[in-house]
Amino acid sequence: MLILFDITTWWEAKASFEQIFWSISLISTFIFIIIFILSFAGGDGDADLSDDLDIDGDALGFHFFTIKNLIGFFVLFGWTGVACISSGYSVYLTLFISFIAGNVMMLVMATIFYFLMKMSDSGTMEMDNALYSEGSVYLTINKKRESVGKVQINIQNSLRTLRAMTDDFEDIPTGTRVEVLDIINEDILLVTKNNKQNL
Repeated sequence: MLILFDITTWWEAKASFEQIFWSISLISTFIFIIIFILSFAGGDGDADLSDDLDIDGDALGFHFFTIKNLIGFFVLFGWTGVACISSGYSVYLTLFISFIAGNVMMLVMATIFYFLMKMSDSGTMEMDNALYSEGSVYLTINKKRESVGKVQINIQNSLRTLRAMTDDFEDIPTGTRVEVLDIINEDILLVTKNNKQNL
């Protein structure tokens, strides 16, 4: 009860302008912590990025105005304002410095998420990288595209098992070395028996 009384006394001693910055700081920090915890706990701490306003820098998208970035803006905006007021800065200088600090925070967060997305994207398999590579048949591929089999091919430093067909006149049994000639329907490889490897 005494603690509550002390907090009330401390709050009432603040000017309205300072109370606004304290409110922004505390509320935004609380939300930021919740989002942070949900992100690491596997929850969705942010709305879908497709629902956020963004500034697309390239195909990956450089997201500047997102919920996370806006929360980050208010966190640094609020605490910078509190620090400026404590240092005796004027109202206008406090607003100016706080606004700059908030935008710097947004830029930093947007840059971090951009590079995280880019790193994640670099790990996504690109089927075009399979062209002209060699591998082995995992599941028999019937001749003249009669059925879809499977091959194991090393793509982007990772062994992948992918669907495949062939135009060869003979079935290609499991274990046979093959070479990728083309990509069919974006997710099926066209392969041929690699005679050099099977001599």
